[in-house]
Amino acid sequence: MKKGFKKYVAAAAAVASLFSFQLTSEAAYQLSSEVKDATPALLQAAQIGVLTNENPELQELENKDAIVVMSFGTTYKETRAKTIDATVKEIQAAHPNTKVVVAFTSHIIIDRIQAKEGIKYPTPEEALDQLKEEGYSRVALTSLQLFPGMEYAYQTAVFNLYKNNFKKMTMGTPIMYWMGQEEQRDDIAEFVQAIKTQFPKQGKQDAILLLAHGTPHPSNAYYSVIQNRINQAGLKNVYLYTVEGWPSLDDIIPQLKAAGIKHVTLMPTMMVAGDHATNDMAGDEPDSHKSILQAQGFKVDAYIHGLGENEAVRKMFVERANESWDHLQGKIAE
Repeated sequence: MKKGFKKYVAAAAAVASLFSFQLTSEAAYQLSSEVKDATPALLQAAQIGVLTNENPELQELENKDAIVVMSFGTTYKETRAKTIDATVKEIQAAHPNTKVVVAFTSHIIIDRIQAKEGIKYPTPEEALDQLKEEGYSRVALTSLQLFPGMEYAYQTAVFNLYKNNFKKMTMGTPIMYWMGQEEQRDDIAEFVQAIKTQFPKQGKQDAILLLAHGTPHPSNAYYSVIQNRINQAGLKNVYLYTVEGWPSLDDIIPQLKAAGIKHVTLMPTMMVAGDHATNDMAGDEPDSHKSILQAQGFKVDAYIHGLGENEAVRKMFVERANESWDHLQGKIAE
């Protein structure tokens, strides 16, 4: 079996006293069979990894399957086409005979796109209501999030609220979820190899600054793991920082000076190259990251392309969609 999909009968010992978890061959945790009186809350808490739910009351329904791709969205039409749309097209190509629906989680972005472009993207809830109305009985949800933060929490909340409306529903993981713990695969190391494909050549005085979004959610800690994997990969003078979290640009500038860096390339580590990339990162205003770095004496270039333009990153999103689909079909990776 592939690493990350083995069956573990005695795994998760560290938390066994609390929840009696065990790893399964479905890239998820399940409660131990020894737990006889699990409450609904305990059952829900035990679900991590790929989520699966079957409603026994709807098992007589004919299988009619669909995939819902959930994204935060963007009002930047050009980058949307190159990133979100391009990724969805590859997911659709992997499932040519299946209905694939795109849903945006940002209600503000949905409203702005409708007002500006006349296009109405559904929310995940609206997409599922429509699929139910059209007679779809099984749905695979997949996410275009990088890691399980606030947006993914919204998406999993949708899963839990709607899962019993269908005969079967699955929910895939973001592209960075597992980090090699308990013999699971290391998604973060894979992501570093993917994003590395777009790096420019560097000299000793050159650095790459990867701009991430940042979040008040505890998942902000993923940035430390990403930086760790960058370092482990032997990538010199590559620094991750955030626009709204930790670490900030102020945390990175002293490290650049200590390393003798003279030139930096700014690069967004976000699905799309939207407002944060074009304005906060690379704008000409005095408070942009480019301007701040230039005022500190650095020569600055900007790579304004979203991660969705990176073929290797898109491949990871397709793989996560395929995982959710395989669980919907009852397939187990060997």
